[in-house]
Amino acid sequence: MLRAGLIGLSSTGKTTLFQLLTRAIADGGKSAGGQHTSVAVAQVPDPRLDRLTAMFRPKKHTPAAVNFIDMPTRHGTGAGSLVDVVPYRDADALLHVVRAFRDESVPHSSESINPGRDVRVMEDELILADLAVAERRLERLRKELHKRPSKELKAELELLSTCSHALEQGTPLRSLDLEPAAGKLLRGFQFLSAKPVLLVLNVDESEASDTMETAVHRALLDDAIVGPAIRSVTVCAKIELEITALDPKDASVFLDDLGLEGTGLDRIIRAAYDLLGYLSFFTTGEDECRAWSIPEGTAAQVAAGEIHSDISRGFIRAEVVDYDHLVARGSLAECRKHAEVRLEGKEYIVQDGDVINFRFAT
Repeated sequence: MLRAGLIGLSSTGKTTLFQLLTRAIADGGKSAGGQHTSVAVAQVPDPRLDRLTAMFRPKKHTPAAVNFIDMPTRHGTGAGSLVDVVPYRDADALLHVVRAFRDESVPHSSESINPGRDVRVMEDELILADLAVAERRLERLRKELHKRPSKELKAELELLSTCSHALEQGTPLRSLDLEPAAGKLLRGFQFLSAKPVLLVLNVDESEASDTMETAVHRALLDDAIVGPAIRSVTVCAKIELEITALDPKDASVFLDDLGLEGTGLDRIIRAAYDLLGYLSFFTTGEDECRAWSIPEGTAAQVAAGEIHSDISRGFIRAEVVDYDHLVARGSLAECRKHAEVRLEGKEYIVQDGDVINFRFAT
């Protein structure tokens, strides 16, 4: 399951956005909240799964899901506005909620609306948190190397020294061009500034339908959205949260009136999938139709492990049909008649929209 952590300064609408995203399933579905952390699972809207469910009429309909994490921030700006970074370290991506709306009844902690400044402040928060982790590990590594020199420890020391230098210069680790082996080692530290970031611009209702380019330019964030690990999306969290309380038909009308293509959840999920390079495949049958989210480039045997580790271990082959072919033919039987069901091995790279039946031995 994809995990996304919401970050942002106070008075940005972060908690409102969390409610908007997670009310998609019964006001947060299986949610757990505490004094410091709120966690909820939101279902990923996918019309393809709805169509497959209508075709197969299964007992169960299970969309893919995203686990959202929200934590309060201290009022003010500067170091320490994040209460606790630990819960965010397991996140696959960070959703940075940036205030671009103007509302005198909700004063900004810095007394002015300046998205560019706020993005830099939060980036500094992540960098400082990572620098503390890197320095602690470097101190231990130097002691270990003095007692027990090794190539592995030396390589780790060199990598962390590079990271520490970048962090000291105010450079997020996601900006570094690292070799694959170094990137893999770095993932073990769960550095926050190395995580992909989706900037969620929380705008005024009058600006909700503006293009992304217009919104980014108005917010003076053109230079902030650089590189493959950062994207942006706009929402008007306050009004869109109100729309979620309406009947679906009325909600659709209101979204059209605002000039929005889909709900805030739809747009953020699409942007997050694009940011992370995620895709969806499907499993179908009388018992359940289900969507599964995996990174692009995932092999069939690894994808099978998303369903159950036994399926991955006992993998024999994957029976694969393209979603469009299945819908056009109307049944798997018809797809087989037209030789559109393929038998693929464990190294087959799963494609977006694949409908797969995994054969395995226990």
